[in-house]
Amino acid sequence: MRAIVIESTGGPEVLRLSEIEDPKPGPGDVVVEVAAAGLNFIDTYQRSGLYPMEFPFTPGLEGAGVILAVGEGIGEWAIGDRVAWSSSLGTYAQQVAVPVDQLVAVPEGVDLDIAAAVMLQGMTAHYLAFDTFPLVEGSVCLIHAAAGGVGLLLTQMAKRLGATVFATAGSAAKAEVARQAGADHVINYSEEDFAKAIVAIAGERPIEVVYDGVGLATLTKGLGLLTKRGLMVTFGNASGPPDPFDLLDLMRHGSIYITRPSLFDYIATPAQLQARAGDLFSWIAGGLLDVRIGARIDLKDAADAHRALEGRQTTGKILIIP
Repeated sequence: MRAIVIESTGGPEVLRLSEIEDPKPGPGDVVVEVAAAGLNFIDTYQRSGLYPMEFPFTPGLEGAGVILAVGEGIGEWAIGDRVAWSSSLGTYAQQVAVPVDQLVAVPEGVDLDIAAAVMLQGMTAHYLAFDTFPLVEGSVCLIHAAAGGVGLLLTQMAKRLGATVFATAGSAAKAEVARQAGADHVINYSEEDFAKAIVAIAGERPIEVVYDGVGLATLTKGLGLLTKRGLMVTFGNASGPPDPFDLLDLMRHGSIYITRPSLFDYIATPAQLQARAGDLFSWIAGGLLDVRIGARIDLKDAADAHRALEGRQTTGKILIIP
């Protein structure tokens, strides 16, 4: 089968299209024909060496498809079932073996490409809005990169929960996408200082929670926008890992909190995984959550997909099609 293989750390050029053996299901596994793989920043972190990996490996954690084969002792899944997953390495490929405890069923009302697009980023938005800082009517939040995959979904969820959403985006076109998702105030950070713009709109320190998937370029200014005992949620490094800072700054800013969560700790059990994915699929099928697919890119062009993501040239979700 065709698959992307990475043999050493590096830039997008290390993503090589290769022919490798088809996977076989071990006990507790199924083999899935991949309809679509989701592109995520974690893929670039693993490729670059920011997150250490053993080489060689096939990247990609998220996808959706149809079961081709099942391993021994598996009764709850069958050939032909439509499934999705968010944490099974090797998804940049035509087929992948997935442990059954990482699978969720895709209902008939949800297309497979939409399922692939929403698993990792959708469940990230879900835990951010419902658990890390549970938004309620009247909450005031700041969502960075609001036109991106997580940002668009998180903005919609925040508005459904009754929050006021300040959002940042990197261009006029992306700012308009964020507005269409429901953001109340959108700042184009390529044209103005987002912190000054927010203070001009809402006064000093108006934000209860900052959802920051950008990192280096935004975290320090975000700390200065938080109300007393506010929360900085740094969940990504799109611009690079944040600089170290003095813990006493948390006190100086008003006894604020900071957390660095990971999706995998919020779907640590099959029950947690099923509950989060179930909410997403229910909302999608009911027309309550709009999943924007920014592009569908052929597997052989995976390096271009990485370049576009790292160059902040994407909106919504990018899918890799095997």
